[in-house]
Amino acid sequence: MLEGLNEAMEHIEERLCRSIDVAALARAAATSEYHFRRLFSALAGMPLSEYIRRRRMTVAGAEVLAGEMTLLDVATRYGYSSGEAFARAFRAVHGVGPGEARRTGAALRSQPRMSFRLVVEGSTGMRYRIVEKDRFRVVGRKARVPLVHEGANPAIAEFVRSIDEGTLRRLSGMSDQEPEGIVGVSDQLDPGRAEGTELDYYHAVLTSAEGEVPPDLDVLDVPAGTWAVFGSSGPFPQTLQHLWRDVFTQWFPSNPYRSRPGPEILRVGLSGDGEHADADLWIPVERAERSGPSA
Repeated sequence: MLEGLNEAMEHIEERLCRSIDVAALARAAATSEYHFRRLFSALAGMPLSEYIRRRRMTVAGAEVLAGEMTLLDVATRYGYSSGEAFARAFRAVHGVGPGEARRTGAALRSQPRMSFRLVVEGSTGMRYRIVEKDRFRVVGRKARVPLVHEGANPAIAEFVRSIDEGTLRRLSGMSDQEPEGIVGVSDQLDPGRAEGTELDYYHAVLTSAEGEVPPDLDVLDVPAGTWAVFGSSGPFPQTLQHLWRDVFTQWFPSNPYRSRPGPEILRVGLSGDGEHADADLWIPVERAERSGPSA
């Protein structure tokens, strides 16, 4: 896994002046494009597209300051069809336009080249199990909300408060499989997991019922598949957010599975004061092909 990730990083460096095929990066890492984007985001702390943009603007910034090429030539070299588009991208990374940077010798920001190495962690272990589930339905209320990496998500909190007690009781009566009771279901997430990107959030239950659903409720049909289920306990909401991070940075690189498209399901039990959580996180997975042990 580590060797493949570093091969993908080398692929990026060799093609900063050309288009970068994410499918080729995923092949180098011996995984799917979907899983590669998510794994990179978890390990690097930023979406893959943002890392590539920062690396391009880092090396382009050096050429701007060197003054050996026109600004338009630099823009063209790094794949921008106009000086205006290049200037916008340059300013977004460096906080100053390329013309001003060249005239004043302004200090620019540098994105170091990334590489991945083994760090011995995980001495406390992770609780998980693998579950095969038949097709099921998610039934409840849905909202489009922004992704928040740290702290509570105000949009989700406000949405949940807006659901009346009668609706919650109806939903609880429809739950007929694990995870039992009302759960949080996240679907249609951006693969890069960038802060602020939107997702579909369901406050809902899981059911095998095939009949008509009341018109005031939303439905998500989920096909049969394999799920990895992780358990954790600790302060709320940090425990939930750190659980997802640890799954992608520790568990996936150490186990013969990769994520697959599908909703993520979170069942949370809160303490009376709302400060402690017992959580179960369900992630859709599939077996990963392994060509041999990583160095």
